[in-house]
Amino acid sequence: MSPRLFIKPGCPWCEEAIDWLDAHGIQHEILDVTHNPAARREMLDLTGQTKAPCIEVDGHVLADFGVNELEAWWKKMKFTA
Repeated sequence: MSPRLFIKPGCPWCEEAIDWLDAHGIQHEILDVTHNPAARREMLDLTGQTKAPCIEVDGHVLADFGVNELEAWWKKMKFTA
């Protein structure tokens, strides 16, 4: 499992997502869609939108979420840390 988190720096929801992943010991890659045009295009291709955060795990995508949605999605998908 290799979660990739698409973020916009300064976004409070993005910071909460990073904090949640860190608190659960989940290694993840952070992709800054503000400063990385390729990451922005990839996020748009994955989600059809430009809102962040967006997380992709093994082909499964959750877009434009808060930490409560992330936690519920993580449990639903049965991912492990």
